[in-house]
Amino acid sequence: MSKKKILIVDDEPDVALTAKYTINLDEEFNVDVVNSGKECIDFLEEKELPDLIILDIMMPEMNGWEVHKKLKENENWRDIPVIFLTARVDVTAENAGKFLADDYIEKPYDPIYLKKRIKKILDEYKPLM
Repeated sequence: MSKKKILIVDDEPDVALTAKYTINLDEEFNVDVVNSGKECIDFLEEKELPDLIILDIMMPEMNGWEVHKKLKENENWRDIPVIFLTARVDVTAENAGKFLADDYIEKPYDPIYLKKRIKKILDEYKPLM
């Protein structure tokens, strides 16, 4: 069985790298990191598509909501599961995030919980062929 590919999108490199190493501790996943919404779009246009995207909301230039909108508008990307991983903790963002994405997790987060959520979403996800 091949490793699942995960893309982390976060403008704070320390947060992104911590999440990468947390997720990939047992080398179960291939994890890539980009540090902006634009880099995310460029990555999706140029590289092999990930099986799941972990997306920060509060980023300069193109925030997570805008990235999510672009994902859902693109026929090739719309079925990629998305987890919002964010420091934004207001009820409006949480409700919108849970409605739009496959999951919404607030920072700081429990690494074990994050891995469980990733595995659950990937286990449930069945791409349309």
